Amino acid sequence: MKNIYPYLDPKLVTFSYQSDRDSVLKELVMNLADHHQFIEPDPFYHAILDREAVVSTGIGMGVAIPHAKMAHYDDFFIAIGINKNGVNWNSLDRQPVRLIFMIGGPDDKQTEYLQILSALTMAIKDDQRRKQMLRLTSPEEIVSLFSDF
Repeated sequence: MKNIYPYLDPKLVTFSYQSDRDSVLKELVMNLADHHQFIEPDPFYHAILDREAVVSTGIGMGVAIPHAKMAHYDDFFIAIGINKNGVNWNSLDRQPVRLIFMIGGPDDKQTEYLQILSALTMAIKDDQRRKQMLRLTSPEEIVSLFSDF
């Protein structure tokens, strides 16, 4: 199984206080743009919104995994958003989303993308890990929760 830890960076952890999905997504994209020169915020944000329009990425358990793949990206990255209040995401289980894992990467590496998604899904199925993420206040501590994934 693919290890997701190398795709994580404490600089890409955002503690969000936004009250709606699109504002949370915009905040995560802008943080990405601040820390990765290759991210053009508008095209990536619109690609994320286009994906949400197909079907909600709110998978349940208070988690959403918005994602977009674009031709000019060389590698994958994962940005993490934590919104302790929760936002409506039209999730499968109708529960508010508090943990957001935004994945971006190249559009020609589908196998690697599916491996990352699979490993991430396994990691977030752990109820204790999700609860810890909501308690922690340090981006470094949050990223370290995935050191074995």
